[in-house]
Parts: sequence; C-alpha cells; structure tokens
Amino acid sequence: MSIDFAGPLREALVSADFTYDAVADLLGEQAHRALSRNETTPGLRRTTDGSALSTLTRLFLLQTPVSHDEAEQALPALVDRLCNAGLLEQSVGEVAARMDVRPYSSDGLDLWVVSDLTPGLDGAPNRVGANHVLGISSASTSLAQLTVREDVGRALDLGTGCGVQALHLATHTREVVATDVNQRALWMTRLNAQLNDVPVDVREGSYFAPVAGERFDLIATNPPFVISPATGERLVYRDSGLPGDRVVEDIVRAAPSYLAAGGLCQILANWSIVRGSDWEERLGSWLSDDCDSLVIQREVIDPSEYVELWLKDEGVHGSPEYPRRYDTWLSWFDEQGIEGVGFGWINLRAGGTGQHRLEEWRYDVEQPIGPAIADHFAATRIKIDAATRLVARPDVLQETQGAPGAEDPATIVVRQQRGFRRARQVDTVEAALIGACDGDLSLGQILDAVAEITDADADALHTRYLPLARDLLDEGFLTA
Repeated sequence: MSIDFAGPLREALVSADFTYDAVADLLGEQAHRALSRNETTPGLRRTTDGSALSTLTRLFLLQTPVSHDEAEQALPALVDRLCNAGLLEQSVGEVAARMDVRPYSSDGLDLWVVSDLTPGLDGAPNRVGANHVLGISSASTSLAQLTVREDVGRALDLGTGCGVQALHLATHTREVVATDVNQRALWMTRLNAQLNDVPVDVREGSYFAPVAGERFDLIATNPPFVISPATGERLVYRDSGLPGDRVVEDIVRAAPSYLAAGGLCQILANWSIVRGSDWEERLGSWLSDDCDSLVIQREVIDPSEYVELWLKDEGVHGSPEYPRRYDTWLSWFDEQGIEGVGFGWINLRAGGTGQHRLEEWRYDVEQPIGPAIADHFAATRIKIDAATRLVARPDVLQETQGAPGAEDPATIVVRQQRGFRRARQVDTVEAALIGACDGDLSLGQILDAVAEITDADADALHTRYLPLARDLLDEGFLTA
C-alpha cells in the first residue's frame, strides 16, 4: 500500500500544531488524565472550538467522528487519500478515524506515531484482531527509558511493531534496521519513518532471520513475551507461539552472535518463576560468557494476577469464555510448575569477561534508567586492586541510626539519589572507604589509613574490603 501521503500529512500536523505539548495544553490536566484512563468525555468538552488542533484531537485521540468540512480544514486535500490508505473512513457528512495518529515527545523531538486504534475507550469492548498493531504503551516507553543513548553506528529494533523504538534509535544511530513478522506492523513502521522524516531499513521476518550474518552496536527489543498455554487466538504483538518463556531465552542465547564488539542488547521481558528453581540460576544458564550482563527483576506477578491482566488485555473479560480461559491458563501454569512470572530488564554487553549480575530491585528508579545501565557496564571494565583510585558519587548520602548518646551508630546505610537509587547497609570501614574516595588516594592507601586509626591488620582489611569495593563500584556507589 502506498504511503506517498506521509509528507503532506506531516505538513498538516505541523500546521495544526498537533504536538504532545499542544494537545496536553488543549485538554488540560483533568481531561489528559482521563484520556490516560481511556475516558473521553472530559476531552470532548475541551475540544469544541473547531480549530484544526481540536479536530485532530477529537478525530484521532478521542475517536469521535468530525464533520467532513472540519476534517478537510484540518487535513487539506488529504481526506480522500487517507481514506484510501485506511487511516480514515467517510460516511454521509462525517469522517472517522480507523487508525490512531498520536503526537509523541521524545529526546527533545516532536514525533507522530501511527498505530491501530486504542481499544476499550469509554468502556467499549476492547477485542482486537490477531494482527493488531499496538501504539505507544507502557512497555514501549519502558524500553525507551531503558535503552542506552550512546552514539553508535548500527542499531536493530527487533520486533518493531509500529516502530516506536526505531524512531528513538534514529536519534543517535547512523543506521537503524527494524524487523517484524507482522506485515501490517511493517507498513506502519515505514509510514512512521516517513512521517517523521527518519531513515529506517524495514525488513520482514522472524526474530534474527532478516539480519542473518550481520552485527549491530545496539539491539533493543520488547518481544512478544506473554507466557500462556496458547489456547486462545494468537495476538502477534504479545504472543510468540513458543512455549513458556522460550522466546526470551532464544533471544538471550542468540543475541551475542549479532552484536559487534562492545555492542549492547537490551530486552524488556517476562520469565517464568519455576517451582523448585532459583530464578537467578535459571536465567543465568541462558547467559554467555562472551558477554557481561545485568539482569534486573523489577516485579513478580502471581499466576492469577497475570492471567487476569492478559485476558483483560485480550478483551474477553466478562465474556462467557472468560472463566474457562482463566481456569485453563491457571491449570497450565500448575502443570508447568510456574509459581509466578518475573518482569524486568535483561542487558547484555558483548566482549566482556563473563561478569553476570542478576538482582531483584522493585523500588523506584530514576528515569530514564539508560545512563545508569551504561555506567554499570563502564564499571565492569575497571580493574580493582590496591592501586585503584575511585570517587564517591556525589548523589550518595549516608544515613545513621542508633540510640541517643551512643558512641557508634547501630546501622549505617548509604543511599543513592539518582540512577537505580540503591540502598546498602555498610559497616564503619565501608562507610569510611566511601567517604575517603575522592580520586586522590588509592584504595590501598585508604585501607592502610583506616587500619592505622583502628589498630586493625592492614592485610586483613585489604583481603576483606577490596572485593567489597568491587561491589560498591558495580552497584554505583563509587565511580572511576
């Protein structure tokens, strides 16, 4: 299907000031929050002035038909072309949207993203087709915040959907390749690339098949990771067709062979928490010693909550088939020994020494978290010995607790204000080590000074606390 209308459509959107900020101002805080809950009535009350901005907001975001005259004024000479392309449809005197055209603010740029219409507005049924193309979602924004934004040569958006990650990658990458099996998604990716005047090499195929033999400096992917018995209709945007969490395992195992030296693969994923198995050991078995890795489990969802979440996403909640599908899914989880589902981030850096860090961190982090991911991998390349000079990060604060008048605190906690916002309980030597790390003294010199002050054995302090300095560096309390 031709997308030669992308340029004129961009001009119309620019002319109407159809940007994220302008729409947010038009709707106001109350209506904007309501729309995030899929409620349109407050927004409809705010968009009655007949302006091009109001018309486009009503048409695409609030999914409300507008008059033919209003549509022509907002989209001059484009209504028929957009109807032919499937973005709009006409009836007697009215024009309605068949696809979503949404303003999106990213990396200081105003972008637009075309996708299928948001289902379930105002409580309407939210059943979607098998080839539904998801638009901007919490998953896509989470991956965008996770991705390291270093300038690189080649990037791959694996399973691109409507191309949100490809648009992000194009801001700091010379060449972007986007792949998917859904032809409808690929058409929208091409449209979004042209609509935003961004070059993207769009290829059809399953996972890494379209890029066989190629290498990339950065791979970003939010694969169809939903763990299910595959008893309902397969929704391509979320269901891989592979059993359990096999799709994530396959990507983790395959990715290193598609990364250039120093290249990074970042995956937003689900994984099974299996009865009798430690999740770190299970995921650790997927990891290659050709890569360093950082795996963060952000959340664990119990089976019933997980099933409810995705059945509602599918739009079967309240239907006659809901109880049967619910029971089938829970029974399958029990048969597979799945006690919960982990959600989180898998980050792989090629060319490392096989340093794998897997941890659970469910607390709030600074967004975007990408810079902290980059800092972690930079830290893994730093050798720790007595001659190493490190610096305490300026955002690290120390908290002490103890009885009033006590000579020494009962507990000392160091806490980051930025990045992962980790907290760590330390002893007095660790606290002194962090406090003295200013880049002038080596770790050995600091520990020798502590030994002299406390009458401790210097060699014993070196043996115990140099490995702890490694942890403090990897966790982001210290830096080079």
